[in-house]
Amino acid sequence: MEKHEKYMKEAVRQAKKAWALDEVPIGCVIVCEDKIIARGYNRRNTDKNTLAHAELLAIRKASRKLGDWRLEGCTMYVTLEPCQMCAGALVQSRISKVVIGSMNPKAGCCGSVLNLLQMGQFNHQVEVIRGVLEEICSDMLSSFFKELREKKKAKKETEKFDN
Repeated sequence: MEKHEKYMKEAVRQAKKAWALDEVPIGCVIVCEDKIIARGYNRRNTDKNTLAHAELLAIRKASRKLGDWRLEGCTMYVTLEPCQMCAGALVQSRISKVVIGSMNPKAGCCGSVLNLLQMGQFNHQVEVIRGVLEEICSDMLSSFFKELREKKKAKKETEKFDN
């Protein structure tokens, strides 16, 4: 578990980069042969791109680094359970393992709403490990959304007085 925590801490660092951009703090790293080969963090608002999820950005970088779209033998560490788009990309990339910090009961597709990673009907299944540094990952997301609600409330109050 120590190795998983080491790489999840790097995913948390990536998530903090997203937070600094006022993005939902989701970060990930992809590891191959015990080395980080790609990093990603959420950039949807920054890039104005639906596809700018941490996982997809990291998959693109890892594929470029390895010179192949197949990421067999690689492990992704991600702070929040991937959505259906990212889970599908993980299956398509043939990644071997995904290590998840915090589960996402509203939109997660690696065991919460669905489990696209381990459907026997697909030609590839992905090993899943859940709950690594769960409290840190979960607290970071909760703090971000609390801060966001407070900013919206303050903005609303300011607008009320400006009118």
